[in-house]
Amino acid sequence: MTDHNKKTNAESIPYEAWPADWFPDAEREAADTLGLTLYELMLRAGEAAFQLAVRCYPQARRWLVICGHGNNGGDGYVAARLAQGQGIDVTLLATESDKPLPDEAEAARVAWLNAGGVIHAADAPWPEERDLIIDGLLGTGLRNAPRAELQLLIEKINLYPAPVLALDIPSGLLAASGAAPGAVVQAQHTLAFIALKCGLLTGKARDVVGHLHCHDLGLSAWLAAKPAPFVRLDASCLARWLTPRRPTAHKGDHGRLLLIGGDTGTAGAIRMAGEAALRAGAGLVRVLTRSENIAPLLTARPELMVQELTPAALGASLDWADVVAVGPGLGTQSWGKKALQKVENFRKPMLWDADALNLLAINPDTRQNRVITPHPGEAARLLNCSVAEVERDRIQAARNLAKRYGGCVVLKGAGSVIASSQGDCALIDAGNPGMASGGMGDVLSGIIGALLAQKLPLYDATCAGAVAHGAAADSLARRFGTRGMLASDVIAALYSCVNPDINQRDDDDASCFAQR
Repeated sequence: MTDHNKKTNAESIPYEAWPADWFPDAEREAADTLGLTLYELMLRAGEAAFQLAVRCYPQARRWLVICGHGNNGGDGYVAARLAQGQGIDVTLLATESDKPLPDEAEAARVAWLNAGGVIHAADAPWPEERDLIIDGLLGTGLRNAPRAELQLLIEKINLYPAPVLALDIPSGLLAASGAAPGAVVQAQHTLAFIALKCGLLTGKARDVVGHLHCHDLGLSAWLAAKPAPFVRLDASCLARWLTPRRPTAHKGDHGRLLLIGGDTGTAGAIRMAGEAALRAGAGLVRVLTRSENIAPLLTARPELMVQELTPAALGASLDWADVVAVGPGLGTQSWGKKALQKVENFRKPMLWDADALNLLAINPDTRQNRVITPHPGEAARLLNCSVAEVERDRIQAARNLAKRYGGCVVLKGAGSVIASSQGDCALIDAGNPGMASGGMGDVLSGIIGALLAQKLPLYDATCAGAVAHGAAADSLARRFGTRGMLASDVIAALYSCVNPDINQRDDDDASCFAQR
């Protein structure tokens, strides 16, 4: 993942993300390497925050700056001093502590006072009218819920009728995981310094970060030499995997995908998986399902090959297939169990989803040729823990799943996490709340299965499929909003996302493919 432009500023978001505990040592190393002081980096951070604030809110002439007792607060002191120097009316509140401020933050505090600034206690009465709040309360070092008095301050920020710009991370959000064990600031904009913290991209972060910006503080050359443990993937990455097809390509070049599922009453799940696989470019898609589903599936999508799931048909189809995806609508009764027992011995790439994961939780095994796509509830069953434990650290949960079950894992949700048993980890920066509806997981299974059939390696197919899935939903959200989005709508929007080499099709032109 090194082919992206490494340069970052407040206008561009990097493709690398880092664990929170990397930053303190990294800042010192960068400063020493480049002959800077940590205070100079703080000055750059405060300047970046000030510039972003005046660009996003040019009419805001009354600021409320809230500084905590750490370097995050030091950044706030710098931004406040610069704002006051430009004639902005600044009210600054600061928390107290028995411990002294870090040297850099103390220098920023003194500079604010020397410039005529006033520091008010955090519990002092707030001005009735402020146009903007700068959140410099808590930074990336937070490991647990904020103290009670800080939680009250955060709740007061959230109730105040002014937009919030968070410095580095919204206060209360855990930079390591994106979890929020207590109150957390609801920011309209967040400006990350140096590089992205992985906790800005998953979990609760999607609710509270707002518009995410990043400023490298002039460290782009230094950062370029650092291998990041996490990768942020968005729609701009699709062209890396989904290259133009040869003019002489034929259906056999793009793989034979076998889909298994659709027990009584769940034909829709396997149909959506099959249709998504076709739209994602699989050459041939065969569906094995209940006999009563055959006519409806063929009527709805005649491009599918549909047969009754019998022992003979399953054996022949496994011999035929390049890739197998099993689980959508499979059920957990003997019909589904017997099919999965046969699929277990498949040696080519395969994907397990939905009820296949529930059966896997009962009889766990490790396989390196498999993608699993659990939502948090399924992940909890697979890890024998609670959903709350999964959501407390989604990144670690995905890594634990990959270690335990092998292959690749997509832990679905807001900011999906992809992990492989080889140690790869990616955060998906695509998708929206419109995807919180039935059938979206079936669509994802079909997309990833199709990309595996087109000979993408296991990890690449998983990443590309998750990004394309989210990007298709985002294209719908931009036009229609998120409420009422259907999984089948995403299938219709997928066509342009898996063809990134051409200009995005006009939505009206693409609508002809939405007939079902």
